[in-house]
Amino acid sequence: MRLGEYQELIYVKKVEFGIYLAESQEAAERILLPFKQIPEGIKLGDKIKVFVYKDSKDRMIATTNEPKLTLGSFAVLKVKEVGKIGAFLDWGLEKDLFLPFKEMRQKVQADDEVLVTLYIDKSERLCASMKGLYNLLSTDSPYQKDDMVTGRVYEFSDNFGTFVAVDDKYSARIPNHEDHSFLRVGDIIDAKVVSVKPDGKLDLTLREKAYIQMDADAEKILELLEDYAGVLPFTEKASPEVIKRETGLSKNAFKRAVGHLYKERKIDIADGKIRLV
Repeated sequence: MRLGEYQELIYVKKVEFGIYLAESQEAAERILLPFKQIPEGIKLGDKIKVFVYKDSKDRMIATTNEPKLTLGSFAVLKVKEVGKIGAFLDWGLEKDLFLPFKEMRQKVQADDEVLVTLYIDKSERLCASMKGLYNLLSTDSPYQKDDMVTGRVYEFSDNFGTFVAVDDKYSARIPNHEDHSFLRVGDIIDAKVVSVKPDGKLDLTLREKAYIQMDADAEKILELLEDYAGVLPFTEKASPEVIKRETGLSKNAFKRAVGHLYKERKIDIADGKIRLV
């Protein structure tokens, strides 16, 4: 019996609460298909396509219902509740699917919709994971440079940026030089395709055209100045790391926005500091 997969099994015995299935009439290992799951007109010796999982008492059981997620695939599932050691997801079966805290990329809340895979844990139970999605997503998207797309955030990387599943199926990322501090796992975003890599993966941007984005960046700096009591303790000459950490902007975007504010005489730059005028 293959846990977490569809398989065709043979009807070998009827009991009061269902029928037993096996890989052959002679097989010793048998699995129950509950009475309410039995297809109409089924006869002893017939083959039935079922999904195999474990019930609330950790017993192998078959179902003719279709789960939203099987081994080797991924799907978007809704969080039903969060407990002390993990969350429980709705995957279309009688028993909810458990998502351990250690398999989360970010803590989830009830009603969140998260992209997950299915795996078998050390106790031989089926569980969900928010990890390992990168290698499962498709790289044959129909999108080209400058296309607008919709995607779901599923992972963050300090080195590579924000990873996104476009249409919940295609591999994409927002490069690390863009601000992703306001995003969280599960967020749905609209973005533009910057490039299609040779391997088919997409690079995306959330940023508008430079002259439009510059106004938004300038407004962000003004808000930051208010938070700093009107004085930023660094200028555009600071290191890219400092600028990124403090403002969420790349050094080039920061320089453009500061120059724009300076020309409009909204700020003054002196002594290694930026001040509101």
